[in-house]
Amino acid sequence: MQKVKIPVTIDPYRTAQKRSSFDGILQLQNLTRLSEQLSNTDGDVAVIVHCGNDEQGLVYIEGEAQCTVQVRCERCGDEMTLNINSSFAYTPVKGDDSAQEEIPQRYDVIETDEHGEVNLRQLVEDELILALPLFPMHDEGQCDPNKVQMSWGEIEPEPEKPNPFAILQELKKK
Repeated sequence: MQKVKIPVTIDPYRTAQKRSSFDGILQLQNLTRLSEQLSNTDGDVAVIVHCGNDEQGLVYIEGEAQCTVQVRCERCGDEMTLNINSSFAYTPVKGDDSAQEEIPQRYDVIETDEHGEVNLRQLVEDELILALPLFPMHDEGQCDPNKVQMSWGEIEPEPEKPNPFAILQELKKK
């Protein structure tokens, strides 16, 4: 089966009625917030999204996103390859929906826009950003030791500073 581009927005209620599924790709270069954290934006994100209604009658959007990205190692500064896999499950709500307390914990809540749609591209991008490590680093043995800036040896003791309360001690003696 050929991978197709994932739609930018979907109407979760219509797609849930149809029990729609989307199996396709998003280009990394189109995910601008994620691209800012990458050293190379070539490649695609494989996305699978299923929409439907659960046993409670709640509309859900669940899926997976997988990609391989290039980032800079925070330890040595060289490029490294990361495989990112993210699974998600959302239920859409309107901005003033008071039934948010009744939503099961397995779902995250996502607000629909003024047209009742969800930005699927932004949802996937958010999940991938959350899946990125905060400080990506090679395994300790894989970094080039010449590039790793670590200092070894003894730290010299700090010179003694005069006690600011020494004057008070002299006044107390008088």
